[in-house]
Amino acid sequence: MTFLQVAFIGIIALLGVGLYALLAGRNLIKAIIALQIMTKAAILALIVAGDAVGRVNLAQSIALTVIVVDTIVAVLALALVVQIKRRTGHLDAAQLTRLQH
Repeated sequence: MTFLQVAFIGIIALLGVGLYALLAGRNLIKAIIALQIMTKAAILALIVAGDAVGRVNLAQSIALTVIVVDTIVAVLALALVVQIKRRTGHLDAAQLTRLQH
């Protein structure tokens, strides 16, 4: 197997695990973790694509930007989850449809 084939299998596996975790669970923290896993698959795909076309430096700089933005989004999402837990007492996404003022 070549490097591209192994990387492609890794990307598909990460996307599959992340998508399954996102669809199977209703816990908000698990959803954030699932989105993080899927983002890591996208970063891996960026690096592999950059290596395939010979522009690894560009791919690495874009991946670094994605990592920074992804970290900020994850921190904000976790802060929102903490506030939801404090106000409602649960982390079930299905029960959030009954929020009131």
